[in-house]
Amino acid sequence: MQAVAPSYRHVLATYLAPHRARLALLAALMLIDLALLLGLPRVVQTFIDQATSGAALPALLTIGVAYLAAALGQNWAQVGWQYVAHNIGLLATNRIRTDLTMHCLRLDMGFHNSRTPGELIERVDGDVGKLQNFLSEFLVQIVLNGLLLVGVVVLLFLLDWRVGLPAIISVVLAVLGAVLLTKLLAHYSIKERQASAELFGLLEERLSGTEDIRANGAVAYVLRRHLERSRTFFRTSVLRALLSVVSWRSLNLAIDIGAIVALAIGAFLALDGTLTVGQVYLIFAYTTMLDQPIETLMRQLDDLQQATASMSRVQQLFAMQPQVGDEGPGTSLPEGPLAVELRGISFAYPNDDMVLRDVSAQFPAGAVLGVLGRTGSGKTTLTRLLLRLYDPTAGTVLLGGVDLRAVPIANLRARVAIVTQDVQLFSTSVRNNLTFFDPTIPDERIWAALDTLGMGDWVRSQPQGLDTVLATGGSGLSAGQAQLLAFARAFLRDPGLIILDEASSRLDPATERQLEVALTQLLRGRSAIIIAHRLGTLDRVNQLLILEQGQVLEQGQRAELVRNPDSRFAQLLRVGLEDALA
Repeated sequence: MQAVAPSYRHVLATYLAPHRARLALLAALMLIDLALLLGLPRVVQTFIDQATSGAALPALLTIGVAYLAAALGQNWAQVGWQYVAHNIGLLATNRIRTDLTMHCLRLDMGFHNSRTPGELIERVDGDVGKLQNFLSEFLVQIVLNGLLLVGVVVLLFLLDWRVGLPAIISVVLAVLGAVLLTKLLAHYSIKERQASAELFGLLEERLSGTEDIRANGAVAYVLRRHLERSRTFFRTSVLRALLSVVSWRSLNLAIDIGAIVALAIGAFLALDGTLTVGQVYLIFAYTTMLDQPIETLMRQLDDLQQATASMSRVQQLFAMQPQVGDEGPGTSLPEGPLAVELRGISFAYPNDDMVLRDVSAQFPAGAVLGVLGRTGSGKTTLTRLLLRLYDPTAGTVLLGGVDLRAVPIANLRARVAIVTQDVQLFSTSVRNNLTFFDPTIPDERIWAALDTLGMGDWVRSQPQGLDTVLATGGSGLSAGQAQLLAFARAFLRDPGLIILDEASSRLDPATERQLEVALTQLLRGRSAIIIAHRLGTLDRVNQLLILEQGQVLEQGQRAELVRNPDSRFAQLLRVGLEDALA
């Protein structure tokens, strides 16, 4: 509790402060509910005392009507504050989810590569969901039931101190017991949330690979791993729930003992004539009320432990900062094709060996650079540095003569586009897939891009044109159609540098020829970097860079390297590019 208090204060200040008006309404409805709840037994006491003393029927009917009105008012007040509380909780948690999702999208690729999407979904949705009760009802319930406890004890003391004493002793013991159990419950709640995240991470990863798992006979292994994670989650959940139930029953027993003693004392006082029958009923009603706030407080404390665990995990996620970020106002990249310059670049992924070692190269604006190398030579890593998904461990990357560290991330991503062999298409309209949900791009530009790249007729043939919804992952599209949509997506951004990372490696030669015209249009007036294994793909490049084991083996103009029989590229052409780089 002590450790997470600052986190709670931050969350309350950030996500509840905008709802001050709703909070004021919530407080008003809560106080009305409390006042009527404590007042209802007094109305019944008055009715009993009036009836036993021989009051007239109209007076008794008046008391009955007053009780009915108070009961209805109390129920409506309770419904009202619960609705307002849930409304506040949903608004706050939805904003947390939005902020957390945005934060995750800003984190480095190293962060995402070390965590499964399922684990992140559980963090963003599952953990934040556990905070909803804390943000909507926890404080309200703590205040409401705390005041109810105090009110009941005070009213019992006002009735007779001998009745109030055992009640307050049992309440104090119950509250102290609840505080002592808080840390133990928090420990098991954190373990439960972690076990849940690991289970969801496994499910997401395995379900996304269902085809490969079934084809390679790994179903039994996956089920076994799922059973292991499920067993761990089951054990931690049962242990936490069992501890919670035992704790609640123990505290409930302390309250019941105090209530029985108070009621017994009240009965003796009634026999002595000190208390009336109505007052004895009042003791019964108020001591019975003690169970409700203690039960609610214990449930809230149980939810608090889960919220504490979730809060800790959410705060850990918020505390993670990207290693790559904007540094100051920055310098925008120049318009038009971008020159590429690498100065002594070295790079290693976290906890790994060097992938690139002292790579230096320079290519003019408008050049089409072909990058060759075996698998693991650092080709894809080089493109990630150009997109500034990572910063180099040493050295400097410049585009258009500007150090990428000085370029705002938004400007860099607008001026550099990449098309990979794995085209990411979403379950939304063709328009949204091409514009990445940017409503400022007019349909005229979209149609122009599609017509330029030869996809306009296909889109027009679809039932709803640009509004046609594509299946997740581009299911139903041919590899060539998906690749052309990716080209159109890059074309719309009008980048100064476009990177093709083995974009046609999965296409058959006939389909690849269909893309040649589109590729020519895409590269016109731009700098380009093409990573490929196929010789045909390199016909359009005029500069070459060959990497081997993270170092520059050879670089220069393609025509000069072809004429030089001793060059590495000429050797690759003689032995066969695909075989040599396999």
